[in-house]
Order: sequence, then structure tokens, then C-alpha cells
Amino acid sequence: MSKDVKKVVLAYSGGLDTSIILKWLQTTYGCEVVTFTADLGQGEELEPARKKAQLLGIKDENIFIEDLREEFVRDYVFPMFRANAVYEGQYLLGTSIARPLIAKKQIEIAEKVGADAVSHGATGKGNDQVRFELGYYALKPDITIIAPWREWDLRSREQLIAFAEKNQIPIAKDKRGEAPFSVDANLLHASSEGKVLEDPANEVPDYVYSRTLSPEQAPDTPTVITIDFEKGDAVAIDGKKMSPATLLANLNELGKANGIGRLDLVENRFVGMKSRGMYETPGGTILLQAHRGIEQITLDRGAAHLKDELMPKYAELVYNGFWFSPEREMLQAAIDLSQQYVTGSVRLKLYKGNAILIGRESKYSLYDQDLVTFEEGAVAYDHRDAAGFIKLNALRLRTLGQRKKKLGL
Repeated sequence: MSKDVKKVVLAYSGGLDTSIILKWLQTTYGCEVVTFTADLGQGEELEPARKKAQLLGIKDENIFIEDLREEFVRDYVFPMFRANAVYEGQYLLGTSIARPLIAKKQIEIAEKVGADAVSHGATGKGNDQVRFELGYYALKPDITIIAPWREWDLRSREQLIAFAEKNQIPIAKDKRGEAPFSVDANLLHASSEGKVLEDPANEVPDYVYSRTLSPEQAPDTPTVITIDFEKGDAVAIDGKKMSPATLLANLNELGKANGIGRLDLVENRFVGMKSRGMYETPGGTILLQAHRGIEQITLDRGAAHLKDELMPKYAELVYNGFWFSPEREMLQAAIDLSQQYVTGSVRLKLYKGNAILIGRESKYSLYDQDLVTFEEGAVAYDHRDAAGFIKLNALRLRTLGQRKKKLGL
């Protein structure tokens, strides 16, 4: 713990934990605190965070609240979806992808106000501490980082509330006592974990869900939509052009109404433990299905298969917090090059928890109906050519078979 900090930029939500951190920074370090609150589409009014910071003695010029929704989707979510990134086969990385943007903005504010430190509210058991701090160090190698959960002796909800009461920090009534679960949300997803969700043998209670109807509650008639893509990014729904954040918000509403995007997952955290979480990613689930659909007809087999080989590595880098690493940027360059002709339209049927691909078309399509038809098409394809192709590919298998026969194996 360094006591030489004069000014610190805190990632501040306005909730109980970060309000306690704000006061703790003031009392422990005796430093000036600058708060930064990011609007990433979490669906909450952010002005209360400003009022809470003011109540805790923060000057207006030291309170930063920024609407980052468009930048978040355009520069972080969409590049990730070009890669079809999925961690451990299922997780669409909704929390992971938000952290580098928050870290980037904190460093920008630190440089603007002359702060010598940054701070976050991530615990010492989770992934977010790694994601935030790898981002800080990548962008400002000499920055001082204060991680209160690794420094203070407040180890329970009761101790946190006692600290809040002692320092006259307002506590919402529903925050008294143990919270049933914790929630992190942004425009891409909402995640819930802890307490009532900690036993993976127990079903997630209905009251935990906030972004989706259950499939049972979804309409009995399907919703059919069209998504247009340009160079790998979604640009329109049903022919209506939209900004990245607006488009994702619209897909979220469509997904919510049709019960799409729920995931109950036990994942492997970067820090070494397994964790059970419940994720709701309605728009992202639709977007992934649609993007894979347009790639089916516009990507060459070699490029498509290589992308699928690279994807788990890319997803792991995002999950572990290496967004600003050279290897992620190298992979991004390759992925973005592959998207040059990923342009066209995809039609989907949304029905009771499913996003079903029912059609795709593109002026850059590599699909040749004449070539694949069972009827004799216009394209010259001699069926007899396949015999030589098969024999060449079978050569090593025949050689192995002959050895087994010769040795009586």
C-alpha cells in the first residue's frame, strides 16, 4: 500500500460497495477522489451516482459521467462478434468485453486531471480485477493501482454496512443484510452470480432473470426478422439502418420477448476457481446466429475453418483481460480481413428461446446452386474426377491397412 497517492480516479457505480470504497480512499489515503461512471447501457439512471458522489464530498469538476454505449458496441462488441467469440463453448463474454473500455476511460481521465492512481471495486477472487488492471498497465505502465478488496479488512456485508453507517453513507433498504445475488449489466448482457446461485445443483430462481421472458411465457407464434450485414457488422433490422448501440438494443427487445439468450454456466475463472453464473444475452445470441449465417455463404472453407480454430484463443484473451495485448490485435487484424465480403442479409425465426436461421443471401455468395444440385447443372463437374481425389486421400490409410494385414494385426 502506497500512501503517496494524491489523486485517484475511481470506477464508480454509485452503489453501496463503490460508495464505501470512495470514503475508504479518502480516509485511508487522504487523497482527492475523482469518480468515473460509465453508461454502457446497464439500464439504470446514472444521475443518482452524481448526487451520491456530491453527497460524499466530491466536487462537480471531479465527477465524470459518460455515455459510452455507441463506442462500446462499435469498437468492442462488434469486433468481438466478427470473431464469433464464445468462451468455453457457451459464454458470449458480456462482462469481459466491457472492462477494457472502462479501463481506457479511467486512464484518459487520470491523464486529464493529473491523477497518479486509479481504483476499482472488483474483489480479490474474481476475473475483473485482472481485466481492469491489465488494461491500466497496458495503457499507462507507471500508474498506481488501488484495489481496496485486496487491502482493507472489511470481509463481510455486515462490516461494509457498519462502515457505511459510521461514515454516514446512505444505504438503500434492500441493501441491508445479505444480497441474494449480485448483478452486472450492460447493453450486451446481464450477469448474476453469488448467494442463491452458488450451488450449481439448484435451478436458477425465476426472480433472478431481468432481461428475458422464460421460453414458456414467450408468444406461441414466431417472430421473423431480417438482419443486414456490411463487412461483418450488423447495420440494419428489417431494412431499417441503425447505429450499433440502437441495433443491439432492438435485438435485445426482440430476444427478450421471445425468451432468447439465457445461459446457466459453471465456468473456469482465470484466477483458478470454478464459478456458477447466470447470463442473459438476448440480442447477442441472435447476432451470433445471424453472423454465422452470413459467413456460411460468404467465407471460403479455408478461411472459415481457420477462424473457428482461432476463435477459442481470441475468446480466452478477451475473457482473461488481454484486450490490449499484441496477440489479440494480431488476431483481430486477421479476423477483420476475413470480413471483407461478409455482406448480405440473414433471415431468422425467433421462437420460444430459439433464434432459428431460415435464410441468407449475399451478392458475394460463394454458394453455387448449379454446382451442388443433384440435377445436371450448367457448371462442368465430372463425377469421375472424384475417384482420383478419393484414392489420393486414401493412400496413407491403405498403406496402414496393408501393414496391419502383413503383420496379422
